[in-house]
Amino acid sequence: MFTVAIITLSDKGYEGQREDLTGPKIKEYIEGTNRYKVVSYTLLKDDSQMLQEELRKICDNEIADLILTNGGTGFSKRDITPEATKLIIEKEIPGISEYMRMKSSEITKKAILSRGVSGIRKNSLIINLPGSPKGAIENLSFVIDTLDHGIEILKGQATECATNSQK
Repeated sequence: MFTVAIITLSDKGYEGQREDLTGPKIKEYIEGTNRYKVVSYTLLKDDSQMLQEELRKICDNEIADLILTNGGTGFSKRDITPEATKLIIEKEIPGISEYMRMKSSEITKKAILSRGVSGIRKNSLIINLPGSPKGAIENLSFVIDTLDHGIEILKGQATECATNSQK
């Protein structure tokens, strides 16, 4: 079973002016796969330094195999999630975010406006999801089955992507 940290970025949520609906939906969805257990949930304001510190803490202390951020990926002046994530990752994984945008754009053309990124720091995979509950779950559903293998490789539990039939 893989461990998961959820980080919600929301100024209004952080200030108690709005309930976070997306974080709990992600938790419900991810734990419903029976392959993941949420071990951390954090609600932060849209602050680059706070997000970087939280991501570093989780990755560097091996708290979670997978970190799912939600919110802060749009065009607002306060949307800083992708930039903060890029500052702390060691390897970017553009395929995850590109695929989520591509599949999501089949549902709504506005999906191409998402700026979320994905990457690795230490032994943790970080994925930026949209802030809406519907968007976050849809995007996660597009990649969830493939993430298992990536995390296994990252943790040294799997070594090859190719099988004999693919050679």
